[in-house]
Amino acid sequence: MEDKIKLLIVDDEVKFLDSIAQRLELRGFDVTKAKSGQEAIEAAGTGKFDLALLDLKMPGMDGTQVLEILKKEHKYLEVIILTGHGSVDSAVECTKLGAFSYLPKPYELDMLLEKIKEAFQERLRKKFEQDQVRMDKIAKLATGSSALGILRELRKLDNEEK
Repeated sequence: MEDKIKLLIVDDEVKFLDSIAQRLELRGFDVTKAKSGQEAIEAAGTGKFDLALLDLKMPGMDGTQVLEILKKEHKYLEVIILTGHGSVDSAVECTKLGAFSYLPKPYELDMLLEKIKEAFQERLRKKFEQDQVRMDKIAKLATGSSALGILRELRKLDNEEK
């Protein structure tokens, strides 16, 4: 369904991944699971996700690398780090790379749900703020340009979103 929040959950521990995915699906989220960083990046490229829950320690591409790529390629995607190997240094690094929040495993479901809510609110705030900037540009264009000039500028604005 379209009205569900779309989550991408990334963790190489399959039992944990299945458990958290099931718990969140039962609460009405649209969940996609990825067992590796590469799988997460491929999934993010094909689906539009609102939020990602991301493990840090994974074989191959680790969570910080995945975080960096996801934030670069999907500007409104908010990422929550869930890790059993947390440290102040990794929390600082993840925050600098754009992580919304950083939670230890094992997680408390209520705390995770609260962070998901906050991250989704932040996503919407950023998106609506950007939409307002775009609407202001369109309003300025509508006055004083030819129809063809307006269309060219609207095309540029549209391409900025892709």
